[in-house]
Amino acid sequence: VQLQASGGGDVQAGGSLRLSCAASGNIFRINAMGWYHQAPGKQRELVADITNGGTTTYADSAKGRFAISRDNAKNTVYLQMNSLEPEDTAVYYCRADVSFSRGSASFRYWGQGTQVTVSS
Repeated sequence: VQLQASGGGDVQAGGSLRLSCAASGNIFRINAMGWYHQAPGKQRELVADITNGGTTTYADSAKGRFAISRDNAKNTVYLQMNSLEPEDTAVYYCRADVSFSRGSASFRYWGQGTQVTVSS
C-alpha cells in the first residue's frame, strides 16, 4: 500500500490550501483516514480524522477552519484548510487504516508528508 500526499506549499496568513492523499495497492477496504501535522521539534499530532462512513473528528485548532473529506471510490482523503495561520506551519502526513480481506484486521499506513508553510 502506498499513500501519495500532495497539495502543500507556501501561503500567506489567511490563505487556503487543499491537501490530497491517494492510497493505492491491493486494498479491500480503507477504514478510517486522517491527517496529522508535525512542526519542527514537536510530536506528530492529529489534525482531523474521518471514518469510512464519513464521521469526522477534529483537533481543537482545526475546528471551524479545516474540513476533512474522502472519496471512497478513489481511495482518497482531502483536507481543505482555510484561514491558515503561521502556527499551522508543519509537515502534514496522511494516514489510512487498511483491511485486505473481509473481517480482517486493519493495518496503518502513512504518506510521505507534505510541507505547509504559512507566513505572516
